[in-house]
Order: sequence, then structure tokens, then C-alpha cells
Amino acid sequence: MALHCGIIGIAGVGKTTIFNCLSSTKATAKAGFSPNKSNLSTISVPDARLYELEKFQKTEKIVHATIEMVDIPGLMRSQGKGEGNKFLADIRNADALVHVLRCYEDDSNPHIEGSVNPVRDMETVDLELQIKDLESVEKKIHRIEKAAKIGDKDAKKVLDILMVYKHHLENFQSARTVSVGVEDRKHVEDLALLSAKPVIYVCNVDAPSVSKGNKWVDKVKDALKDQETEVLVIAGAAEAEISELDNPDDRLAFLMDIGLEEPGVNKLVRSAYRLLNLLTFFTVGPKEIRAWTIKNGMNAQQSSGVIHSDLERGFIRAEVMKYNDFISLGSEQACKDKGRFFVEGKNYIIGDGDILHVRFNV
Repeated sequence: MALHCGIIGIAGVGKTTIFNCLSSTKATAKAGFSPNKSNLSTISVPDARLYELEKFQKTEKIVHATIEMVDIPGLMRSQGKGEGNKFLADIRNADALVHVLRCYEDDSNPHIEGSVNPVRDMETVDLELQIKDLESVEKKIHRIEKAAKIGDKDAKKVLDILMVYKHHLENFQSARTVSVGVEDRKHVEDLALLSAKPVIYVCNVDAPSVSKGNKWVDKVKDALKDQETEVLVIAGAAEAEISELDNPDDRLAFLMDIGLEEPGVNKLVRSAYRLLNLLTFFTVGPKEIRAWTIKNGMNAQQSSGVIHSDLERGFIRAEVMKYNDFISLGSEQACKDKGRFFVEGKNYIIGDGDILHVRFNV
């Protein structure tokens, strides 16, 4: 299951620059202007454990887990009619949103609103997402009302829930904060409401502010202190330039020059995994060593379906080694000899770093 993230923000905050930090597919955008299409890229999830595994199991290839990134054009304070707002459908299927906020001054690239104010920009984007969601809820209300009027009890219940969402959005509140039960939320799942998605906030700063932040970063953190979210600080312009370097050692040296030990993509991936409650398991063999992404709490049979649907359908058992055991003992046989090779049934809950071999029969 590839993680799918949508990058959002108002025009001119450095969304495309951040996209270029994360992606091998480089996009361009003129300062102060929104492009007329979304940028798409698939990025590899950094995981040093893959290369540690290769030391003990020679393989033909290493395959990272991936994240699909969609960078839509900048949104505007436009009540849903700006150029970027037309592309909100491109992030409808995103698992999470990456909201880029401008936290730097640049006289050569004036802010579209005339001044730097990331909290105001955050509210602008929230409003545009709420407007789009309100449109979706109202359309479904219109469809459900007919059934409710003729006495359909299920339709009446759904309509009541939709009205709760409608009033919440009309009061400039995001769908993620609406007070309804888990079961009730299922009635709006088909709408894939944008303001219901978890959000990672990226404070885009200049290089001198990347290690300690600045006054705008402090304001963002203060505004979000009561929300369940992640706030990252990334020097977009500096990291985009560093990411162009071919030599990994050169990239690391330049990152250290600006006070960083790793690129922003690493921080973003960890934040996304935490926010979405994800983990990684591995399959290890002479053909490939591969990382797989699953939801925390998935069992062995469900997880095998991420590899291939046939494995889930014909699941018999999972042979499991713990990453640390495999690395410290050095081989599958050593794990067997030391009693660290486990045969598990379908209900075994996969742990982060588990090495799986699935036995199945279709």
C-alpha cells in the first residue's frame, strides 16, 4: 500500500520547492504564479535497515516502500474559484495532506497577500477545503433527502449525520473536528472530505532558521498546539539545491553546513508514518529485499495481502524473524538454531521491522 500525500498551500509559499526537495521529478513554478496542472511523483521511503539486511542476505535488488506525492497549484482566497482550487480533486484520495506555510521574508518574491503571516495563510487554506467539503456534503444531502421523505429510516439517519457535518462546515470548522461517532463517520467516507484528512504542517524557512526556527515558526506551533498534528521545519530552497547534487557525500556535507543531519524528506516520512499510524515489514531473499508499508495493528493474513492478494486468500502461515534478531545472529539458520524463528497464524499482529515469509496455497 503506497502512502499517498497531497501538498497544499496558498500560491507563492514554496510548495513546488518543497516538492522538489522530496522528489526526483523536478517541477517548476514562476514566483508568485500558480501552474496550470498538478505535479506528480513517487518517492522512495528512506530506510537504512534495507542495506543492513543486504549485508547478511545477498540479493539482486533492494526495493524501498514508496510514497506518491501530488503537488497541486497554489490555493487562493477566492471562495472556491481560484486556479489552484480547481485541482482539489487531485488530492481527494490522499491519505494525508502536507500543508506548506511560508515562514521567511524575500523582497524578490513578495507574499501574495502583501505580508508574511503563516497563521493567516493556514486559515485561508482551511476555508477553501471547508468550502469544497460543504459542496460535497450538500450534494449528498440532496440525493438522500428524497429517500428520507418517503420514510426510509436508514436514509433519515444518514441525513441527520450529514446535517451535523453541514452545520459544522458552515461554522468554518474542519470535518476532522466534527463530533460524531466512529460508525457515523462511515456515512461520509464516500465523500473523502478534504478537511477530514490528517495534516502535516511544513514551515518553509530560510537556511539560517532551519535549526532553531524563527518568529513565524513559533506562531504556527502556538496556533496548532491543541491539535493532533506534526509541524516540521524545512529550508526548502536550500534543500532543493542540495538535492540536485549527484554525490550522496556532497549532499550530506552541505546539509551539515546548514545545521542538518538528514534531508527533510526523512523527517516528512517519519511524521507521515506517525500521523497515519503506519509501520514497515520486510521480505528478504536472493531475488529482492523489499520494504512494505501497513497500518499498525494489521495481522499476518491482512499484511500478506499487501504483497499479493493470492497470499491473503490462500494464507496458511507466516514464518517470522525479528529484524534485530536477524541482524545480530546473522542468518535465518542462526535464528532457527537460537529459537528466534517463529511460525505464526493469521491472527499474529505484525511488528515494525518483522521479516516475513508467507506460506500459502491457492
